[in-house]
Amino acid sequence: MLSMRDEALKPVEWMGSSLKDLIEFPREARRDVGRALDEVQRGGVPGSAKVLKGFGGASVMEIVEDHRGDTYRAVYTVKFGEAVYVLHCFQKKSKRGIATPKSDINAIQSRLKMAREHYEARLKA
Repeated sequence: MLSMRDEALKPVEWMGSSLKDLIEFPREARRDVGRALDEVQRGGVPGSAKVLKGFGGASVMEIVEDHRGDTYRAVYTVKFGEAVYVLHCFQKKSKRGIATPKSDINAIQSRLKMAREHYEARLKA
């Protein structure tokens, strides 16, 4: 039986290799991303989250965690129904500016399309 607290949680859907990639983060970064995703599941917006530009408003967010001089990101959306879709988890390695590398943007775009298809398939079921 679920408690009231558990019933309020939105399920998490992991797109592509996002869960595998998150598991490869250092323990502290994994823990902090996990806590932030827990807050998202409960309907909140974590302090470490910000809008990822280029995706039409606040539909795609990124959790940014800095650990020992490295930056780790988890990109998610809640725009499809009652689930949190984690689109991409990665270590930002770009040495030029703050822009997200093109290869990561491409992965996010592809997985956002996968999330939309997953959501639409669930609606039809």
